[in-house]
Amino acid sequence: MKKIFLTIATAALFSVTVFAADGGKKANENTATASYYVQQEFNADFAGATSVVWTVNKNVQKAEFLIDGTKKTAFYNLSGDFLGTTQTISYEAIPAKSQKLIAEQYKEYTPVSVIVYQTNEAVNNDIDATSYFVDLKNDNHEVLVRVTGSGNLDFFKQVK
Repeated sequence: MKKIFLTIATAALFSVTVFAADGGKKANENTATASYYVQQEFNADFAGATSVVWTVNKNVQKAEFLIDGTKKTAFYNLSGDFLGTTQTISYEAIPAKSQKLIAEQYKEYTPVSVIVYQTNEAVNNDIDATSYFVDLKNDNHEVLVRVTGSGNLDFFKQVK
């Protein structure tokens, strides 16, 4: 389950950035149609979603879409279970405790973007229901840190 979570988190960071940069247009070999069952589940879960773009790979079925003017990404496993959603949020939306920890532990870094991942606890009960992934950069490095719903801070990945 952790492998799926890590895959989703990494894919979410890069997919939201790419989705925002190209206006939602996808033209790569991974773009495919999700299973009929997942499409039906998605339509029930996200009634009113527009500009839906599906990507299917060996681990997940992913839908990038707009709903109520907000860009989101929904993830389903290959069995059709809803795993969770991601969306870009402002740095100010993460817990104040976390902002303080980031300021202390990453003094030389500037927050670039924040993606919130909200998991389906019925499927992913071994991870936090809400996690924030904060992209931090300085002149020489870029790191990704994870903020838990309770405000704790974990190093997640060296990006650059």
